Amino acid sequence: MSSPRTVAFHTLGCKLNFAETSTLARSMEEAGYALVRPEGRPDVFVLNTCSVTENADRECRQWVRRFQRNDPDAFVVVVGCYAQLKPEEIAAIPGVDLVLGANEKFDLAAHIAASGGKGPAGRALHGPVKDLRRFVPSWNDPAGPAVGGRTRSFLKVQDGCDYFCSFCTIPLARGRSRSGTIAQTVALAERIAATGVKEIVLTGVNTGDFGRQHGEDLLGLIEALDRVEGIERFRISSIEPNLCHDGILEHVARSRRFVSHFHMPLQSGSDHLLRRMRRRYDTALYTKRVQRIRALMPDACIGADVITGTPGETEEEFLRTHAFLRELAVDHLHVFTYSERANTTAVRPGAADGDERVPMELRRARTRQLRVLSDKLHRTFLERHLGTERPVLFEAEELNGRMLGTTDNYIRVSMPYDPARVNTVVRVRLDRVDGDGHVTGVVPSALGRTGTALEAGLTTVR
Repeated sequence: MSSPRTVAFHTLGCKLNFAETSTLARSMEEAGYALVRPEGRPDVFVLNTCSVTENADRECRQWVRRFQRNDPDAFVVVVGCYAQLKPEEIAAIPGVDLVLGANEKFDLAAHIAASGGKGPAGRALHGPVKDLRRFVPSWNDPAGPAVGGRTRSFLKVQDGCDYFCSFCTIPLARGRSRSGTIAQTVALAERIAATGVKEIVLTGVNTGDFGRQHGEDLLGLIEALDRVEGIERFRISSIEPNLCHDGILEHVARSRRFVSHFHMPLQSGSDHLLRRMRRRYDTALYTKRVQRIRALMPDACIGADVITGTPGETEEEFLRTHAFLRELAVDHLHVFTYSERANTTAVRPGAADGDERVPMELRRARTRQLRVLSDKLHRTFLERHLGTERPVLFEAEELNGRMLGTTDNYIRVSMPYDPARVNTVVRVRLDRVDGDGHVTGVVPSALGRTGTALEAGLTTVR
């Protein structure tokens, strides 16, 4: 019997893409392929792309060239958001053999089989975004090669978006908002729990919009997930501030399993710019949400997305954003430099004349300023927790004799590698911030593998 064909994946972008990559990998295994790492010279390379920024498009091209250098004879497939938005452009990249749109990618093996093998030019298969109707549940296998051996699982609970913010291509790439039902999602969580995973991260394009077409909502989902046995932690990856209502916050505050970590996109501290972006909140509502989280969960970690250099952003409005973030008591920022994206309302004729476009170098300078602010905010957050004890879930990767874990409120903790701690939750007293921005600490003495107590007291971790 001949050996099975091999396939390797590489993922660009968000947690949602990682969840979908793992689902695609399972489908290829079911079709008889063996999964290998990209450096293993597979027969098929699959690149799952993002297209949030111009850099994501550039990354796609770089990875195709890297695939070609690794194995010129490999069959290269590109899927994901960039593939849906610009299929013909990608198909023209030397080395690309097949481009699959948002619907087509979930029939990956069948399309590869029907493609006829490598050809002189790439082929693109994609349907219009208005035809994106089906919701394909996705989650990653933490032990799989597609995601690198994590101890938590990303579970896609929602896809698409109905918001059409002026800067965003996601509705054009993923279509309208849709999800499974609560019952279907709980069944998937139970399936993940059976694999031994300790943490599930709920992901989506607009997670807070879960269940609307079924007459359900995110609060109902998290209430149901809280009853799933075997999962020690659930984490909400990102949620719009207008959808992060008091009912959700109050449930998380008293939850047995949902952790005190929130990521709420802000984008700007200027109400004028928020209106131009077509965001569905203002700075007053955002402030109210942060204050409510702090009142219910003082130790919570709160992150925010911010965009610099959107059309019309004056120096005064940028400084207003900077001041707003300094005063708001958020703990870290994801800062993006605005780039013009085709077919978004921000770049359509009449949306903004040339005088309103911020020069790219100024956009990047503002990004650098906000990233410096983010470093300061995060350092303050870490130092505020030094000397406290937090539960840490440790991961499997070993780097230079050390292992990393994450607290419930999203502090990264570094300790000497111990295989007995992999995929376990250990209480750690946070001691100091190291040069990598991780926290080392002090752990209560543990039981040995035979059940014999080691030494009494505390052991310092260096």
